[in-house]
Amino acid sequence: MNPGAQPQPPLASGAPPASGAPLASGAPPIEVRELVKRYGALTAVAGVDLTVNVGDVYGYLGPNGAGKTTSLRMMLGLIRPTAGSVRLFGRDPTESVHALEGVAGFVEAPTFYPYLSGRRNLELLAAFDGGEARGRIDGALETVDLAHRAGDRVGGYSHGMRQRLGIAAALLRDPKLLLLDEPATGLDPAGMRDMRLLIRQLADQGITVLLSSHLLTEVEEVCNRVAIVRAGSIVYEGEIADLKRGAGTTYRLSTTDDERALAICRAQRGIGDPQLRRDRIVFSADEAAVAELSQALVEAGALIRELAPQTVTLEDLFFSLTEGRDDAGHEAVDGNGRVAASQAEAAR
Repeated sequence: MNPGAQPQPPLASGAPPASGAPLASGAPPIEVRELVKRYGALTAVAGVDLTVNVGDVYGYLGPNGAGKTTSLRMMLGLIRPTAGSVRLFGRDPTESVHALEGVAGFVEAPTFYPYLSGRRNLELLAAFDGGEARGRIDGALETVDLAHRAGDRVGGYSHGMRQRLGIAAALLRDPKLLLLDEPATGLDPAGMRDMRLLIRQLADQGITVLLSSHLLTEVEEVCNRVAIVRAGSIVYEGEIADLKRGAGTTYRLSTTDDERALAICRAQRGIGDPQLRRDRIVFSADEAAVAELSQALVEAGALIRELAPQTVTLEDLFFSLTEGRDDAGHEAVDGNGRVAASQAEAAR
C-alpha cells in the first residue's frame, strides 16, 4: 500500500517497517529544500522550501492547482523530484523505503474495497505492514469514531466516514508523522468539524501533522504553522500568528468630511498609506498614532463618525499572497514574502 494505506484494486503493497534504520537524531520530521517537479514544459512545483518541526500541525495552503498534491507525492517518495531534496526525519524517501518508517498518510482521497467492511479493509492493509499493525485496528477505529460501523461495508459509508477510515488506516503504522492531502474536502460542516477535532486529537497524542488544504477555515483553526504556495512556489512560511502580526493593525475611518480627513491622514505622522475605499478611509497605524490623528481630525472640523480597528484574517492574507494584488491594485507582497500592512486590509 501507499503510506497511510490507499487500497485500490489491485491492492498495492507499500513500505515494510524499517529494520536497523534509526531516525536521525534531532532531524525535523520534514525538511524540503529547492524542490522542483516538471512535466515537460509544465512546472508543477518550483523550488519549494519548508521545514515541519516536531509537534507541528502544519498547513500547506494554496489554491487548487498550486502544486500541493505533487509536493506531497514527492515527500512520500511516490514520485521523484526533478531537482531538490526531501528528508523525512533526516532520510531520503527516494533512496530507501526505510525512510518511511514512522510516516503515514494519504494523497488525494483514500479509497477502499467498497464490498468489504471497514474492519476487513484494515485487516488486509495490516497484513501488508505486518508486525503489530493488526493489533492496532481496534484502537484506530476507536480514535476515528468508527468502531460502531466497523462491520459495515465501506460502500455504505459517507464521504466523511471514508476520510476517517483513511486516517485509521494510516494509524495502523503507529506514525510519528502524518501527511494528509485535503482531508476535509467535500465534507459538510459537521464533517469538517469532526475532522478538525480528530486532527487536534492526533496532535495531542504527539503526532506531527502536515495537511494540505485550500480551505482557509480548516487551516486557521487547527494549524500553528503554515506554508502558503502560489503557482508552485512558497510565498510565506511560518507561524500564522507571525503572519498576522506582519500585516500590522489596520483601521477604518469615516468622518463628516472624508476628503479633508484623507489629507490630514496623509500629513499625520505614523499613519501608513491612507486610502479612500468604498466610502471609508483605510490606513495602518499603532494606537498612539491613532490617538493623535483623532485629535487632529477634530481640530480640523472633520468629525469622526466611525474609527475602528480591522481584524486581518487568514483569508485576507491568503488572497493577498496568492493573487498578488489587493483591492486597489497594489502589490500585496513585500520583498520578504510578507503582506504589506496597508494592503492586507480587506476594506469591508
